Amino acid sequence: MGPLRPALCLIVLLAAGPAAAQRFEDALRLSGIPFRHEASKTPRKYLPETMGGGVALLDANLDGQLDIFFTNGARLQFPHQQGVEPDKTEPRFWNRLYLNKGGMRFEDATVQFQLQGRGFGMGAAVGDYDDDGDPDLLVTNAASGDVPAAALYRNDRGVTFTDVTSESGIDARGWATSAGFFDADNDGDVDLLILRYMRWRFDIDNRCGMEASYGRSYCHPDLFPPESSLFYRNNGDGTFENLSEASGIADHPGKGLGIAFADYDRDGWTDIAVANDSYPQFLFRNLGNGEFDETSLVAGTAYDDHGVEFAGMGILFDDLDGDGQPDLLVTTLSQERYALFYNTGNGLFDYSTGRSGLGTVTQLFAGWGLAAFDADADGRREVFFANGHVMDKIEQSQPHVRYRQPPLLVTLDGRRMVDVSETSGDLFSRDWASRGAAVGDLDGNGLPDLVVSNLDGVPYLAMNTSSPDSAWVGVKLHGCDSNREGIGARLVLEQASGQKQYRTVTRSGSYLSSRDPRVFFGAGQASGGIQLRVEWPGGKAARTYSLETGRVNLVVENSSCTGELRE
Repeated sequence: MGPLRPALCLIVLLAAGPAAAQRFEDALRLSGIPFRHEASKTPRKYLPETMGGGVALLDANLDGQLDIFFTNGARLQFPHQQGVEPDKTEPRFWNRLYLNKGGMRFEDATVQFQLQGRGFGMGAAVGDYDDDGDPDLLVTNAASGDVPAAALYRNDRGVTFTDVTSESGIDARGWATSAGFFDADNDGDVDLLILRYMRWRFDIDNRCGMEASYGRSYCHPDLFPPESSLFYRNNGDGTFENLSEASGIADHPGKGLGIAFADYDRDGWTDIAVANDSYPQFLFRNLGNGEFDETSLVAGTAYDDHGVEFAGMGILFDDLDGDGQPDLLVTTLSQERYALFYNTGNGLFDYSTGRSGLGTVTQLFAGWGLAAFDADADGRREVFFANGHVMDKIEQSQPHVRYRQPPLLVTLDGRRMVDVSETSGDLFSRDWASRGAAVGDLDGNGLPDLVVSNLDGVPYLAMNTSSPDSAWVGVKLHGCDSNREGIGARLVLEQASGQKQYRTVTRSGSYLSSRDPRVFFGAGQASGGIQLRVEWPGGKAARTYSLETGRVNLVVENSSCTGELRE
């Protein structure tokens, strides 16, 4: 059976849209990565079995190349007792770190960097929490027993990682999913938000699906109460303070799976968007006084165009239509259509799934990780979707929907989304049960690649093999008064032609995953100078820099920290 694609409407969209120049190949065999995600599936159908795992891109050993980190499951008993730690002692259940050796080849360094982990792993978030120039790592878990729901690993000068969870003050319990670092208070260090899925326990058996002829199935999240997210303020001394209640975050329990950050109302404070599963979506407006106002209902992002909840899983908070305003894109389950909200610029959003063409493309798909980037450097961005249904027996109850699904790639054409999957490589005709996805330039050619973690299977590395005639421009920020990586900065790239492109510097978005913090622009047929305006976090004075094409440009906030720069 071939990949699911709505044929008739898709032909019309392809005929009307731009020709695709994007090409990707699966480089897993070339990479030498032997990783396999282990879900530890049981006849009991514990929900964590079908929800992992995440992937993070980071320069762990500080050699200038992106390395890959995968979270993994753990052995579950049948039945598994509440309060018993899932067993991760077998190497096949370890989380794994692979160092980039160049040429798209990688080497296992898990033991050297002490990142085997404990518990049933879910997501991974990267951020320089101690502002020393080394990317640190936070791993989330579906916790049981003494295993915390989030473990913080400090990067010690690119040589190893040290578990500093206890001494950092982070004490998360329950089932944590996505997490992200951002500077909530504009004080120059990154704070932390950890999502929790719901109040779920191993010892609660709802015996879902037992009445049907096809047997037990994974339970719907409606059967479990929502759970609040955790907000930790960075104290600037290596520790965090739990301000979940004081900030107002704890007042809004949900069923959080995806998290992303951007300043959607341009007031100088970073806001939070949360993808909730079969629950209203959240949009936390940063009030700038240490508090957040959950404003999704007023802003128009809580529900679809019929006022109905949907299964939010992965999320983007990014300018997709080129007007300078961060938009929202949320992946959902099959039959729901992925939810696209364009920012109208006045604190409101417009649900645009139908008229953008995205609804036709995604009707039968279930999406998780996603990423926006310019695949072929032509100045138009693409959006990648990693897909696969949550229910492994979905074909028995809904024969027109499949469990394993191919990924999707759409090109942004103004406010329209055009499916270019079928012309973007064999990768898009193959089926997986995909979950986490992260985007970044793995081979140093200026064209973003993708790493996707597949449930209970091997990952794939979508190596960007496009052959563009266009110029690319890379940007790496170095904050001085701002946080070290410039997380939360707003970039405006302007070419001599007057064309402008807008980005927010972030490691977050997608599902359970963390991306390359560098920003890559496609400059098309660049002629003349290229200028970059950087609005540093916290409303500090914006500066304009001249950029060179065909390289990653290091942009330093000011001269006060030039002595800290690393090659």
